[in-house]
Amino acid sequence: MKIRSLLIALTAGLAVAGSAFAQVAAKDAWVRATVTQQKATGLFVQLTSPADARLVAAASPVAGVVEIHEMVMDGNVMRMRAVPGLDLPAGKTVKLEPGGYHVMLMDLKQPIKEGDLVDVSLTVEGKDGKRETLSLKAPARPLTARAGDMSRHKH
Repeated sequence: MKIRSLLIALTAGLAVAGSAFAQVAAKDAWVRATVTQQKATGLFVQLTSPADARLVAAASPVAGVVEIHEMVMDGNVMRMRAVPGLDLPAGKTVKLEPGGYHVMLMDLKQPIKEGDLVDVSLTVEGKDGKRETLSLKAPARPLTARAGDMSRHKH
């Protein structure tokens, strides 16, 4: 009887410990398809973290360089620049979308065609310094696609 009680307590403890390190959720990931000779594109996704965290890096086998970027107005000119990371406040969805924060895939090794699935890894760091990697397979949408455009989405 004591062994059974011990096993139940141990199992409950592991369930609680496992939920404390829940992964960041990624939703609606996609990349924009490219045209011949185009050497860069963007990854767009919605990220939700159960605890305060920070997107600190990204990588993809289709690109030589992958960076986290933001678009900002500088006077009357929209400018894009690399940023060292992006805060993911606990419980809030952070949208990486055209015209805002996004992940740039540069020095592309080949064109990305509509419908291709692009592997992208995102590295997220918690307040405790621990890192987790999210592995995404982002479908390529047409050049004209915008955030939330599901008109060409297929299940």
